[in-house]
Amino acid sequence: MLEINNIRENKESIIGQLKIRNKDFEKLIFEVINLDELRRSAQFKLDNELAELNQLSKKIGELFKTGQHQQANELKQKTALLKDSTKTLKQQLVDSENSIKEILYQIPNVPNKLVPSGNSENDNEVIENYGHTPQLFAGAIPHWEIAKKYNLIDFELGVKITGSGFPVYIGKGAQLQRALINFFLNEAIASNYKEVIPPLVVNEESGFATGQLPDKEGQMYHMQEDNLYLIPTAEVPITNIFRNTLLKEDDFPVKRVGYTPCFRREAGSYGKDVRGLNRLHQFDKVEIVQLAHPENSYAILDEMVAHVKLLLDKLELPYRVVRLCGGDLGFTAALTYDFEVYSSAQQKWLEVSSVSNFETYQSNRLKLRFKNNNNKNQLVHTLNGSALALPRIMAALLENNQSEKGISIPKVLIPYTGFDTINDKE
Repeated sequence: MLEINNIRENKESIIGQLKIRNKDFEKLIFEVINLDELRRSAQFKLDNELAELNQLSKKIGELFKTGQHQQANELKQKTALLKDSTKTLKQQLVDSENSIKEILYQIPNVPNKLVPSGNSENDNEVIENYGHTPQLFAGAIPHWEIAKKYNLIDFELGVKITGSGFPVYIGKGAQLQRALINFFLNEAIASNYKEVIPPLVVNEESGFATGQLPDKEGQMYHMQEDNLYLIPTAEVPITNIFRNTLLKEDDFPVKRVGYTPCFRREAGSYGKDVRGLNRLHQFDKVEIVQLAHPENSYAILDEMVAHVKLLLDKLELPYRVVRLCGGDLGFTAALTYDFEVYSSAQQKWLEVSSVSNFETYQSNRLKLRFKNNNNKNQLVHTLNGSALALPRIMAALLENNQSEKGISIPKVLIPYTGFDTINDKE
C-alpha cells in the first residue's frame, strides 16, 4: 500500500499519476490525509498526557514520602481522569489507523511514468517482437486436438475427477510438462536464484501482505473453516518469507525461484478463451522473485525481462513483449511487462508471463525493510515474474512444432524429456 508520508508530501502528483488507471482516487487520497491529521492530533495529545501522567506519578510519590497525603490524593484524582482520557485517545488511534488502512487498501499502486495511458489490453504497448511465425501444414490442429490425438492431456478425465479447468497430463504429456518445469528451474538457478519449495496454502495475513487481499479475494479458493487460501501464484508465499524482516544493504540482491501449482477461480471469465489449456483453474508455474535496493530496482526489472526473453529464445517460440497500459495494469504493480507467445494453430497471442516492479507497495504491507548506509530503516522494492507459466507454453509448443510426422521437441528440452518427437499414441 502507499506510504502515508509520501501521500501527504506528494498528493497532487500521486492523484495525477493515478488517473492513468482511468479512475479518480482524489476523494480517497484526501480522506486518508484528513484521517491522518486526526490521528496525528490524537497522537500528539496522547503523548502530552502520558508525559503529564509520568510527571504526576513522580510528584505523587514524593508527596507521600513527605507525608502530604491530602495533596497526593488530589493529584491521584487528576491522574485517574488523565488515565480515562489516554484510554479514549488510544482507542481513537486504533480506530483511525484501521480506517486509514481500510482506505489505503482501496488505492492501487502509483503507475510508473513509463506506463502508457489506455483503457484495456487493447491499448497495451507492444515493445518488441521476436522470432518468426511458423507456417503450418494444411492439416494443422489446435493443441486440445493434438493432446487427444497423441493421448497427452485428458481434459474430460479432469472434469470427471474435479471439474472443468483441471486437466490430467498423461505419458509424454506429463513428461513434457515436467521437462519444462525442470528446465525453467535450472535456468533460474544458473542465474543465481535460490530455489525454494513453499506451501501451497497461505493465511489471510500473507494474502494482504502481497496485495491479493482484498483486491482479488473472489479469485482465490478459500478454505473457510481454517481461513486459508490456495495460492494463485508462488509470488505470495515466496515474498511472504520476508514479511516483518529487516535486511542489510549487503544482503542485496535477494533472488528466489519456486515451482508450484497455482489455483485460480477465474470468476467472471467463463466463455472467454477457455478451450484446452488457454484458461485453467489449476496450472503449473515457475516464479522468480527479487528484493531490490530502491536505486537498482528498475535495472533489476530489465534483468528479469531479459531472463524471460532467454527462456523463450531457447524454446524457439515466437513472442512479443508488451508494456501494460494504465487500464490493464495490476492493482499492486508500478510497471509490468507481459510476454505473449504466438499460437499458430489458434492464430492469436497467448500471455505466458508478467514481470512487474511493485516498488514499495508490497514491502509497506509486508513491513519489509533494510538498514541503509545512513543507519536508517528504508522500504525494499519487490519484483516478480513468471518464468514461466506452463499451460500456454505447452499449447504453443504443441501447435507450433506440429507436422504431418508428429510433434518436434525443442533441442533445449530433449535432455529433459529423453525423446525428440511425439509421433504415436501411447
